[in-house]
Amino acid sequence: MSSSSVLIIGASRGIGLEFVRQYRAAGERVVATARSEPGLAALRALGATALKLDVADTASAAGLAWQIDGHQFDLVVINAGVFGPRSEGLQTPTQAEFDMVMHTNVLGPMRLLPQLAEALAPGARIGILSSRMGSIGLRNSSSGWLYRASKAAVNSVMKDAALSLDGRASLCSFHPGWVRTEMGGAGADIDVQTSVAGMRTVLATLKPEHSGGFFNYDGQQLAW
Repeated sequence: MSSSSVLIIGASRGIGLEFVRQYRAAGERVVATARSEPGLAALRALGATALKLDVADTASAAGLAWQIDGHQFDLVVINAGVFGPRSEGLQTPTQAEFDMVMHTNVLGPMRLLPQLAEALAPGARIGILSSRMGSIGLRNSSSGWLYRASKAAVNSVMKDAALSLDGRASLCSFHPGWVRTEMGGAGADIDVQTSVAGMRTVLATLKPEHSGGFFNYDGQQLAW
């Protein structure tokens, strides 16, 4: 069985790095991005082709297309994201906080998706890391409202990309679960291995009729 070609964006640690680890363990060819030299070194140590990319930086993000020129990816995971201020209730974010979160979590994918279009193999699958905190229907708390707004927005971006790439690729958004990472904290529900293994299964079975969906890491469809 031939291996797949996989692109992981935002892979220096946590969920992104675990995606690289698991896909490499499965024998897949992996290209992955990180912002820092230590992050790039960690990717190379796993046998991935490492690309320097900062999705929040205009020049860096605009340069993705030439870095992946000639590739045909079967699977893409857009994982780069930040939480921002740990607010409770209606605490106004600063301009800098707003720009950091929205530029990374929303503008980043909007910059990258158009560049990916020419680097997709037929029937490619794309997963974008979102969060159930971005769901309006499931929401019962206003904590972290800037992060919530960014994840609701990236779900919209994913849906538009699914419509634009219809017939060429299938896309979905993921809630990875509450994961024990630097962002999730030590008290989170699940480990990163469980989260990533579940999302890989969803991506592997994602069909065109499911494109544009919002899924939990275990495959459960989530309300918008």
